[in-house]
Amino acid sequence: MSQYPDFAFEINQNEFLAAGAREVHAVVTLTATSAPAGTGGAPGPAVGSPAGSACAKDNVEVIIIDCSGSMDYPRTKMIAAKEATKVAIDTLTDGAYFAIVAGTEGARVVYPTGGHLLRADYQTRAQAKDAVSRLSANGGTAMGRWLAQAGRVFDAHPHAIKHAILLTDGKDESETPADLARAIQASVGNFTADCRGIGEDWEVSELRKIADALLGTVGIIREPSRLAEDFREMTVNSMGKEIADVALRLWAPKGALVRYVKQVSPNLADLSGKRVPGDNPLTGDYPTGAWGAESREYHICVEVEPGNVGQEKLAGRVQLVAKDSGGATLLGEGKIRAVWTEDEDLSTRINSRVAHYTGQAELAQAIQEGLDAQSSGDLDTATARLGRAMDLAVESGREDTVKMLRKVTEVDPATSKVRAKAKVDKGDAMELDLGSTKTVRAKRN
Repeated sequence: MSQYPDFAFEINQNEFLAAGAREVHAVVTLTATSAPAGTGGAPGPAVGSPAGSACAKDNVEVIIIDCSGSMDYPRTKMIAAKEATKVAIDTLTDGAYFAIVAGTEGARVVYPTGGHLLRADYQTRAQAKDAVSRLSANGGTAMGRWLAQAGRVFDAHPHAIKHAILLTDGKDESETPADLARAIQASVGNFTADCRGIGEDWEVSELRKIADALLGTVGIIREPSRLAEDFREMTVNSMGKEIADVALRLWAPKGALVRYVKQVSPNLADLSGKRVPGDNPLTGDYPTGAWGAESREYHICVEVEPGNVGQEKLAGRVQLVAKDSGGATLLGEGKIRAVWTEDEDLSTRINSRVAHYTGQAELAQAIQEGLDAQSSGDLDTATARLGRAMDLAVESGREDTVKMLRKVTEVDPATSKVRAKAKVDKGDAMELDLGSTKTVRAKRN
């Protein structure tokens, strides 16, 4: 009996291409259901005892809390951060390993203090929450050092499912951008991370770099009272993971060019630059991180040498593989086909799922470009891009996005045309920027 979840593997595409056409598009839908009970690894040490070697089913959680001086202005931020951390500690699965890191211009493990991680139980939770209660705000912000400290904690558990939560309220001012970039790169492949910014004095681009590289999410907490529920949800999601390292393995024929591999649901994430070369030049692995019982979708675009009319080619072979110390286990696979035809009716059909996610990607790009232009004072470009975003949001039924767009634009009552505002609330712009990468699932045909 497999220790891994069961995966349903589905490929949606229109395989018919016009004569001379090169680009082949496909959306891969992957749905995992939980592994059968009793198929996990052997039990580890007794709860509350030092960590031994972690088995494949061990979860390790590191919660990184910004303790810089600005977290006390207003004090509600630090109070909310401590309460949210306690909620996350209570949400940990019994037996999960965990650590709490206080981040300033350095990084300090405040629990546990003995050099070895402990498993979550009644006693360790109480001790950890007591340590969190004693945290205070004083110092700078160096997120690269925070990530490095988390990496050192995770290093003792090479085969575990490793996840970090990173909370900050400010910019990375106590180190150089190069320092942060090196720390991010050193963390890639070691653990995943979800990042949250509290308040409005942090940089979306900084946290997005961390989250994108570490296959996580980034979000804004405008009201400190919302932080505890967000921490609870992130911890529940992390504890539900059952496989530590899963990759999309893509083979493309000789002479083909992989244009991109993107996650398109539940959020947008470009995996193209994360390709790890395979055993031969035609194969590469695209990391997708840890998996539990969930569903995700990926948009793949491959450019191939055109075939003759009536000819069929294999444009790609997609496999889902679980990686571990023993190699790789195949979890599912499918084929991307290309058939050249002179039938215009066949070749001009756009697969509904491909069309849907192409539109979602364009919406995100239009929002981000519009906000960048608005921030720099280029209101003409901002108007054009945010207006296009509004059209796309309305067409795709994204009412949530429409509401956020209305906060940064105004509509001319005479012409109904959208115009970018000269001044906008910073939090509204940040919320729209972060929401741009969340997608709506395509409806079934």
